Amino acid sequence: MATDAVASGTAPLPRSAAVVIVGGGVIGASIAFHLAEAGVTDVVLVERDTPASGSSGKPIGGVRAQFSDPLNIRLGQRSLEAWRAFAERPGADVGLRDVGYLFLLADDEQLETFREGVEVQNGLGVPSRIVSPREAHALCPYLDPGSIVAAAWCPSDGYALPGAAVGGYLRAARALGATVRTHCAVTGVDASGGEVRAVRTTAGTVRTGTVICAAGAWSREIGAMAGLDLPVTPLRRQIALTGPLSPPPPRVPFTLDYGSTLYFHGDGAGGLVLGLSDPDERPGFAREYSEEWLDLFRAAAARRAPALAGVPVRGGWAGLYEMTPDRNALIGEAPGSGRFLYATGFSGHGFLQAPAVGEVVRDLYLGRTPFLDVGPLAADRFDGPASSGVRPEAHII
Repeated sequence: MATDAVASGTAPLPRSAAVVIVGGGVIGASIAFHLAEAGVTDVVLVERDTPASGSSGKPIGGVRAQFSDPLNIRLGQRSLEAWRAFAERPGADVGLRDVGYLFLLADDEQLETFREGVEVQNGLGVPSRIVSPREAHALCPYLDPGSIVAAAWCPSDGYALPGAAVGGYLRAARALGATVRTHCAVTGVDASGGEVRAVRTTAGTVRTGTVICAAGAWSREIGAMAGLDLPVTPLRRQIALTGPLSPPPPRVPFTLDYGSTLYFHGDGAGGLVLGLSDPDERPGFAREYSEEWLDLFRAAAARRAPALAGVPVRGGWAGLYEMTPDRNALIGEAPGSGRFLYATGFSGHGFLQAPAVGEVVRDLYLGRTPFLDVGPLAADRFDGPASSGVRPEAHII
């Protein structure tokens, strides 16, 4: 991230602000930009570490609209439009690559699940389709076409650079009057008479009537300070990096094996990014990189993409997913809390949905009607037996 995005990180905190955003990842940065662009210049964003140091810090983030639920599809669509226009608004190169997404399907049950999803996606204008094993192999030569029955393909999806996106949003937000303060952890939220009064931090106290929680894996603690339960659980996820390969890999889609959660795609520099959602990973804040999970990746690769089973690895990265019970985000405003809004719990989908979420939270704050009703994503959907109406996402990559 460019240093000018955080140049004011040690500046004194303002004594007061219209809005305090907690969290300097891509969600908080998007919200700060959208608010400042709308004329809310009295915005303060506080980050406990450095921007993009939490869930947003991964080297490459997937962007897609291939979801099973209309709400998530529309968040993905809206965000894809914004990612494509990011160079003009807010103004930064996020390295967007429209390589597409390819989900590998091993049996008829998986195929039927994705056929239903493609039907919903097509109805909303997403150009996804089911392709044969031969077509999937043409798209991704690493694939053993005999190991699958079909694949789901969407050419308009791809990946981009989260760090560059966070930097672009924060530079633009600061240019529009927002304050960004790093190394500034929140220690309390003061409220009285049902109204938010101030946010206490390690760098001082800011008087405010509105707090927006975009603290990712740390959101439950922030919510508790305001008397709100945000059911977010941290879970380590890891990726491995091959570094430049010789010969360089072909251009391949963001390829995912639905059953095993194995995935791989190019790194934009002549290598590959490899990943898998380790089923043995236990919740917690551990962010140390280890290679035990690579045995699972190599076993899955031997079945789906044999050439990758022994590909050399030259390092990796570990970060935190912010998981909710149904693997859908928490977006909304706490009732009776005196303006405590939240956008968190994205369960691996935060980067790809960030532009749309920034727009939605801006409108919630300003009292406008957002382009999409996010009522089903309210945090209180888990309080009773009634379903929120949002389909749980089976895949968390």
